[in-house]
Amino acid sequence: MSDFTLKASVRNDLGKGASRRLRRENLQVPAIVYGGENTPQPVSVEKSAFYKAIEDESFFSSVINLVVDGKSEQVVVRDLQRHPYKPLVTHADFLRVDATHEITMNVPLHVLGEDACKAIKDEDGELHVLANEIQISCLPKDLPDFLEVDISETELGTTLHLSDLKVPAGVTIVALTHGEDYDQAVLSITKAKVRQEEEDEEEADSGKEESGKEESGKEEGGEE
Repeated sequence: MSDFTLKASVRNDLGKGASRRLRRENLQVPAIVYGGENTPQPVSVEKSAFYKAIEDESFFSSVINLVVDGKSEQVVVRDLQRHPYKPLVTHADFLRVDATHEITMNVPLHVLGEDACKAIKDEDGELHVLANEIQISCLPKDLPDFLEVDISETELGTTLHLSDLKVPAGVTIVALTHGEDYDQAVLSITKAKVRQEEEDEEEADSGKEESGKEESGKEEGGEE
């Protein structure tokens, strides 16, 4: 689990106008912290550290140490609101977490071994990633930055499902708790479409040639 710490301060000047003024000053990001036994608390987060943190993929699947006016809280990102065309975050939502209660999060799926996969290297296979994120449930201390799947030994024509993923101890894939019908596919390796089309065309041309030879033989036989 990655280690992120952000500094924030309690925000007493509320409303859309106040948030716009905060963004114009370009030093703070408006946010709210909610969940747990405490009431929701509007805060403003130090912008430079926040923008640096969101460049890291693991930030969105990590427990964050949010220091609000010197008091530390454990939170996770629940939502980011972004400007429709500018590279700006207009608001952030943080959910408080309790070390003794499980949390549900989406974590990235990383595919390993593509360069070593014979089905792709030698058999014209094409990788199709069908799920970029996996929803998991676990205690905050067990939260992984991501899940991995190694395809180096995966054969052409194979489809891997959620049940094929290896997860760390204490981590549960949420969909699998609902039954086998929810064991969705996460990736597959199939014959590359362009190569398959070329082979189909070659077979079709070969069939035409054979047909032409048969017709030619019939015509020659008729003349005799």
